[in-house]
Amino acid sequence: MDNLNGIVAFVRTAETLSFVAAGRKLGISASAVGKTIAKLERGLGVRLFHRTTRRVTLTEEGQRFHERCHWILEELRDAEAMLSKATQMPRGRLRVSLPVIGYRFLLPVLPAFNLRYPDVELDLDFNDRLVDVVDGGFDAVIRSGTLTDSSLASRRLGPFRFVLCASPGYAARAGLPRTLAELARHGCVRYRFPTTGKLQSWTLTADGGEPPGLRAVMTCNNMEALRGALIAGFGIGFVPDFLVRDALERGVLVTVLDDHPIAPGQFSILWPSSRQLLPKLRVFVDFMCEHLFPAL
Repeated sequence: MDNLNGIVAFVRTAETLSFVAAGRKLGISASAVGKTIAKLERGLGVRLFHRTTRRVTLTEEGQRFHERCHWILEELRDAEAMLSKATQMPRGRLRVSLPVIGYRFLLPVLPAFNLRYPDVELDLDFNDRLVDVVDGGFDAVIRSGTLTDSSLASRRLGPFRFVLCASPGYAARAGLPRTLAELARHGCVRYRFPTTGKLQSWTLTADGGEPPGLRAVMTCNNMEALRGALIAGFGIGFVPDFLVRDALERGVLVTVLDDHPIAPGQFSILWPSSRQLLPKLRVFVDFMCEHLFPAL
């Protein structure tokens, strides 16, 4: 295949499903994009796009071709980065996806990162749904829990603690449990994972399991909403300490079963293992590993 320009035009059009948008990305006219792709189709002997007056969509052959071409362009980008990274200063846009509550532990350390690396532009996507790093166009993602994707490289950012807590108003109205068994007599505010629909497990027993008989009075798929429900007095919640640290300091929440040991959680940063570690990503990973959760 000697038509690299055609491949680039094809991939950009497949990403945007628009000749106009692809042309803007490439700095050429929509007509030029269309002609380049038509030439590519003639050379391949297949139609890559369905075209109407209103929209452009990939054919089945186009979808398969895009999967391969996308990786070809990524490999070319990595090859260029490999040659230049020895002398390249960290710069450019860095796209990072992390949970919605990630702003509570990430934003406090970002001013120092910006001072050290002013040419790195952070593009942060706060999203509780599990995103695909490659297909989503992310340089890295920050996730908690067990890591299962073997195609991703990773480093641990550090552990955090879970706490049981409730509002003083709830404590005055319903009392607070003194043992795990007494939790079954209380209203629980539970978190539901948006991706799987499963409830977050309250890992409180000696074997890392959940106490029996927990009774949910509310479930929600957003940790910030859960925090607000706890402050409003709905019941007892099982949450990361950084989510409620300020509320505990202000006294609008109180901890429950302080003497009971709770297994810590774990955040990690992940990126495609097939890519060269560009300077902007390398310094971000190193900085986050050093500055997030330093007390733990």
